[in-house]
Amino acid sequence: MRLLALTALVMVAFAANSVLNRAAVAAGEIGALDFALVRAVAGAAVLVLLIRLRHGSVPLLEPKRVLGGLMLTTYLIGFSVAYLAMNAGLGALILFGGVQVTMFAGALVMGERPPARRWIGAGLALAGLAWLVWPGGAVAAPLWAVAAMAAAALGWGVYSLIGRGSADPLGDTGAAFVWATVAAFVAVLVQTGGATVNDASLHGLLLAVASGAVTSGLGYALWYAVLPRIGSSVAGLVQLSVPVIAALGGVVLLAEAPSLRMLGAGAVVLGGIAWGLWPQRTKGSSGS
Repeated sequence: MRLLALTALVMVAFAANSVLNRAAVAAGEIGALDFALVRAVAGAAVLVLLIRLRHGSVPLLEPKRVLGGLMLTTYLIGFSVAYLAMNAGLGALILFGGVQVTMFAGALVMGERPPARRWIGAGLALAGLAWLVWPGGAVAAPLWAVAAMAAAALGWGVYSLIGRGSADPLGDTGAAFVWATVAAFVAVLVQTGGATVNDASLHGLLLAVASGAVTSGLGYALWYAVLPRIGSSVAGLVQLSVPVIAALGGVVLLAEAPSLRMLGAGAVVLGGIAWGLWPQRTKGSSGS
């Protein structure tokens, strides 16, 4: 039950990131790349402070930490860039679909053999997600935006797979955020030609700091603490709950209107996840 509660808490943190991003970027309070930069800086600052308080250091050049930082950077920047020219619903479908493919492929490479029930549950949950987020009318996005979101999905999937072997979740996450801060700073400089955090309101900056320090920094550290205790396919499957939680968060916190489509699709997603995670009976079991 403790592992279930921690995993649920991480999913809520991930969903809160989505809500904070919508409240800041979609409302024009701060630019997309600026949000990514402030998010990375705040996450790195909080994590490095916590590591120092426990009298630790943050070795940055360990190969696993360099790769983790590269993958986290790929996710943060790819996500931000893609949404400059992509509908949020289509972006979520590409992101979470890509994460599923990456996580299940990683599970197979690592020797896991997900049961048929888990594959079926993942397929059902993805169908529910498509129903939940598919935009009305014609769907179109530039190829570069699709590629950026696909790269974000690959980055987050590999970042999560790396976390399966984490012996120091706080240190590994802190190092990844330090690397992500450097890369995000360079990306913003390239985009703006030398200026950073252009035309950001105080409200937008505070939302980005909250996302970085709490729901990203601490949330991702907790994710790295949970990952070694669950399989890669399970880690991929449970993340499909994030868009549903984020949709509910939008209703509660952003006064977005709920709909029958949201309720029905959310039920399909959560039902698929529950089906995929439900323990299978072993042969000869009495069922008691």
